Amino acid sequence: MSRREKVFAVLPTMLTLGNAVCGFGAITFAAKWSGGDAKLSLFIASGLIFLAMVFDALDGSAARLTKQTSEFGAQLDSLCDAISFGAAPAFLMLQFSQSRDFHPRFLWWIAALYMACAVLRLARFNVETDEDDAHDSFSGLPSPAAAGTVASFPIMAFGFRHLEDAANDKLWERIATWLDTWTANVLPFITLAVACLMVSRIRYAHLVNQLIRGRRPRQHLIQIVFALAVMFVMPQVSVPLFCCWFAFGSPLKALWNEAVMRWWHRGHSQPMAATASSSTAIAWKPESPTTTDANGDHDDMDDA
Repeated sequence: MSRREKVFAVLPTMLTLGNAVCGFGAITFAAKWSGGDAKLSLFIASGLIFLAMVFDALDGSAARLTKQTSEFGAQLDSLCDAISFGAAPAFLMLQFSQSRDFHPRFLWWIAALYMACAVLRLARFNVETDEDDAHDSFSGLPSPAAAGTVASFPIMAFGFRHLEDAANDKLWERIATWLDTWTANVLPFITLAVACLMVSRIRYAHLVNQLIRGRRPRQHLIQIVFALAVMFVMPQVSVPLFCCWFAFGSPLKALWNEAVMRWWHRGHSQPMAATASSSTAIAWKPESPTTTDANGDHDDMDDA
């Protein structure tokens, strides 16, 4: 193996370890390791979780480009993800919401449940994913997206608190105070929700692979334009808004489709029954070939 090939072989492993280092750094900064400024420490911790997401997205691509994919790399990636997207967001939520009216045991149980669901999600991904899988979608909310959803709220609180407007200092101070209280109170429930979504069977699209492989339908272009508009108008709330849209958009869409389908079947049950009865009344005639019914049954099973 040449020197250049050795460098390429080490690159995916270094990117994966960079993911773990960012997760460990997020934990240390969430523990207020930087000193007296607690808001700054939580902001840095949240930023390190997003940086870990960047390393996690790059290591797999680097391994495929350099043809260095292996079982060792897959297991190492999951171990690092358990730190960055399991333990770090759970501890970040504890530190961010601990000064509120919640009982410490209540917050601890939510954090422990989140970490357990993240580990289960990673283990299930390793078992169910094949090497030839196209990775166009995920079964359950991916752990990086869940971690990003949790980490986005301290970023939003920090952004609003440091927003400066000379003409409306008191107004923005009131908004920052209210937003600080609201985000700290709602974050434990957001953490509980994304923990349940990680172990669910709801399908989530793999946005990165769809963009890289050129699958950009018109709906994606509209979403990108809308995202850029939100970032320009309200940059402080754009990060949690995008993360919550990805995390809760698919389950809300699934619930909406389920409700519409139930309403449709409830309203059209009698016409369907009448159509079925009329078809059975005609089917007894010997002129109708039997092969048509067999093919029809086979098509129904394929659709199901």
